[in-house]
Amino acid sequence: MYHEPVLLSESVEGLSINPNGIYIDVTFGGGRHSREILKNISTGKLYAFDQDTDANNNILENNSFKLLNTNFRNIKNFLRLEGVNKIDGLLADLGVSSHQFDISERGFSTRFSGPLDMRMNLNSELDAKHIINNYSEEDLAKVFFEYGELRESRKIAKTIVTARKEKQILTTNQLLDCMQHLTIERKRNQFFSRVFQSIRIEVNDEIGALKAMLNAATDLLKVGGRLSVISYHSLEDRLVKNLVKKGNIEGNLQKDFYGNPFKKFKEISKKVIIPSEKEIKNNPRARSAKLRIAEKI
Repeated sequence: MYHEPVLLSESVEGLSINPNGIYIDVTFGGGRHSREILKNISTGKLYAFDQDTDANNNILENNSFKLLNTNFRNIKNFLRLEGVNKIDGLLADLGVSSHQFDISERGFSTRFSGPLDMRMNLNSELDAKHIINNYSEEDLAKVFFEYGELRESRKIAKTIVTARKEKQILTTNQLLDCMQHLTIERKRNQFFSRVFQSIRIEVNDEIGALKAMLNAATDLLKVGGRLSVISYHSLEDRLVKNLVKKGNIEGNLQKDFYGNPFKKFKEISKKVIIPSEKEIKNNPRARSAKLRIAEKI
């Protein structure tokens, strides 16, 4: 089951939709954002992207809509095949969908026992099982430090390497069991979530894909076109914030000959948009969501 997306109306309204424009939903999932966008389109077109084949079950019967099965890092090439070189707006709801979390066989959640998988694209070769059982201790520590921002990354890596010498770690529960002693009970859920987040990011090259997508979006957007991005952790949000505020994902503010900042976007909302207390109560996953809206200049 796909749940109501976080910040749905705010993210779609942020696109300031032109009924005749071309729009992109790079994280189709259950299709709720796309449905909302299509309400505002007449002669325009909406292209949606999703690498998870489960999303095909939610295809919308609408002449203005087309779903493309690929990672959103490929938007530029796939849109070119559709004859599209410029767009009026792009929406991204990053991270894992509630649907993916709720299916134990996908291995995304700490709540269910399931195989160590975590692939968003079920055709890709690299999965969580390979990372946990084959990465060196040094490489594992790097994953936990960079993608989970876990200070105890070396200790986690050493624990996993020690455990897998006795027996292969094949399920989410086995992985959780071997790490129980690394944290106190009060902080256990948050700790485990960050470990799983870091493995998932490595499996799906989420940061590399996001960088590629944001750079492509910058090139594709027309002047006046809008970017509306919801992120769920600091690694994602930092890239979006850098692009919006500094003009590039690295966060290096460049200046012209006269010392004026060379920016590519104007912030539509100066402050990051966060969910209401009511929305967080209805959907705990909303707690970490941050929405940034910007206009190409």
